[in-house]
Amino acid sequence: MPGMILLPDWLITTPLESPRRNCGLRIIGDCIDEVAENDVLRRKYPQDQVWDAPGQVLAPGFVDAHTHLYGVLAHGIPLDKAPSGFWPFLEDFWWPLVEDRLDQDLINSATDYRCAQMIRSGITSFYDCTEAPGSLPGVLLKQAEIVQKWGLRGILSFEATERVSLENGRLGLEENLDMIQAGVGDENTRVKGMMCFHTTFTCSGDFIREAFQLAETYDVLTHMHVSEGTYEPEFCLSEFGMRPMFYYDQLSVLGTGMLASQCVQINQDEIELMARRGVRVSHMPLSNCEVGGGIAPVPQMLEAGLTLGLGSDGYITDFYEVMRGAFLIHKAAHLNPQVMPADQVWYLATEGGARALGYDRIGRLEKGWQADCQLIKPHLPTPLAEHNLYEQLLLYCNQGDVQATITAGDVLMQDGKVNHADWDALLAETHRAAEALWKL
Repeated sequence: MPGMILLPDWLITTPLESPRRNCGLRIIGDCIDEVAENDVLRRKYPQDQVWDAPGQVLAPGFVDAHTHLYGVLAHGIPLDKAPSGFWPFLEDFWWPLVEDRLDQDLINSATDYRCAQMIRSGITSFYDCTEAPGSLPGVLLKQAEIVQKWGLRGILSFEATERVSLENGRLGLEENLDMIQAGVGDENTRVKGMMCFHTTFTCSGDFIREAFQLAETYDVLTHMHVSEGTYEPEFCLSEFGMRPMFYYDQLSVLGTGMLASQCVQINQDEIELMARRGVRVSHMPLSNCEVGGGIAPVPQMLEAGLTLGLGSDGYITDFYEVMRGAFLIHKAAHLNPQVMPADQVWYLATEGGARALGYDRIGRLEKGWQADCQLIKPHLPTPLAEHNLYEQLLLYCNQGDVQATITAGDVLMQDGKVNHADWDALLAETHRAAEALWKL
């Protein structure tokens, strides 16, 4: 069967290993068939389509382990004053001015733009959390149609919450079930569902247990935000006499089926408990700064052996910027330049994120793994070499350096041009949706 061979100057199979010079790979269908030296691939497969990529680096596609696609509409929203902390961010800004105003039309417009933007950034897989009580029911299946059109690999969920009403919380759980069931038994779909609820301070214990029970029935993960600021730990200590992770453990839901995002204000006892139970975590370094939540103890979580990925949180979606945040912030917090080395950050942005989301054989460029990759053409003042490639790309590249994005063997972007992306039209529609959200 004819395939496609990609021949870059450098190949990153996994950031756990050194990059390989003058090596490439062969793609058959949606999988990687072989990884070898460029000359070997040329000789061995003369009938294959050849993609020469001189001066470029072939790397695994990024996995955005936590985003809010609609979040782009909130950028630049009119405010009388900036929120003074995490709780005011939610109570005075995010809930009344964003979440509670969103409808399906606005979410679809944002989803369309963000899918094209993710492809441009080298993202091949993502997890999205929609927070919009007024968009129920049916919002996720509409989003899924848009994601499928762009060809990305995505997991969609709705943040079920009892904040608005018990009935609305029930609708949120049912929305997740509809999305989960739509992907059951369809091995070809790239868009699937996940169970999701908000937090301990907007959902009752019974509601949380039910969410996990429903997820277990369909063998999917359950996602929630955890301790994004100091409010939730203080709430749990006041209401339950224990911190959030110990409260989840008391509810008998803490385990390998949990995907906990943020995890900023957690302590060492919680980290050790999460490690024992096998909890998965997604880390959003830039948005944690934006909301004044703090700096998550990521080095401690990694040292404890937690499965962890990186996410944009729908804030700044250029994933090179997200990696830079993770690379630099923790060095400053720990007063240690050796913390969070570049290869580790690259791992979190690729295979780490895939493992956090429960994906199998995604995030590496090895035989038998999914053909999810990106071609990068860096413009650097000093030469790339085996010893500096991860750090050079992390520090100096941006989404504009991504030349191609491939998901499951399908080319979604080539020569820096996203397939079928009319950027003027996408931006015009996003502006319209933002103005409608802002009520200008």
